[in-house]
Amino acid sequence: MSDTSRGFGRALVAVYAVFALAASARSIFQLASKAGEAPFAYTMSALAGIVYVVATVALARSLRRTALVTISIELIGVLVIGALSFADDQLFPDQTVWSGFGAGYGYIPLVLPLIGLWWLRLTASTEKF
Repeated sequence: MSDTSRGFGRALVAVYAVFALAASARSIFQLASKAGEAPFAYTMSALAGIVYVVATVALARSLRRTALVTISIELIGVLVIGALSFADDQLFPDQTVWSGFGAGYGYIPLVLPLIGLWWLRLTASTEKF
C-alpha cells in the first residue's frame, strides 16, 4: 500500500480518525444516557464507530485486506441504514452517523467509503493483497 504517513493517504487516515472519534463518542453518549429511546439506532451508531476505528487502524498500518473488508462493510452499512432510515422512521427516531445516508454529517459517511475503496484500488498496483 502506498505510504499513509504523508499526502492523500495521511489525509484519508485523518478523516477516518475523526469519524472514528465522532461516531464512537456519540454512540457511547447515546447508549449511556438514552438507550431506551432508540436502541436500534444507537446500536448502529456503536457499530459505525467500531467500523471507523478498525478502518482507521487498517489504513494507518497498511492492512489492506482488513481495510478492504471494513470499508466495504462501511459502504454497505451506510447504504442499508440510510435506506432503512427513510423507509421506517420508527427505527431511527434519532439521527446516527449513517442514517439519512450521513445527512447529519454532510453526506461524508456516504462518500468516504467510496474514496477509501478508490484509494485501495489506486494503490493496489504497487502491492498485492
